[in-house]
Amino acid sequence: MDFNAYDRNCPSRQLLDRIGDTWSVLIVVLLAQRPHRYTELANTIQGISPKMLTQTLRGLERDGLITRTVHAVVPPRVDYALTDLGRSLNVLVAELEKWAELHITDVLEARATYDARGEKEVV
Repeated sequence: MDFNAYDRNCPSRQLLDRIGDTWSVLIVVLLAQRPHRYTELANTIQGISPKMLTQTLRGLERDGLITRTVHAVVPPRVDYALTDLGRSLNVLVAELEKWAELHITDVLEARATYDARGEKEVV
């Protein structure tokens, strides 16, 4: 079967949507360090709502990128960890994170220059 990420109905496009999502990238990078509990993820990733964190974790688990392990203790404990597939993705997204942090000054300067022009692109 041929896959074409430019086709909106292609599964590879859906996967790109998942792994290109800000929350997914941050979760994958965090889980590359070690398994985390839900609360640890929620406390570390500023701005993510509980609903979005839950949806993103479910999507990553469905796609085989993370595992969810429920421990039979009181209170219940759930750990999230990367799978081998998730670790292979982390190789790529960790580089994106580094690139963003390394080049944010350049991007902020470019934005300021663009905004100072006061021009709006006409489409």
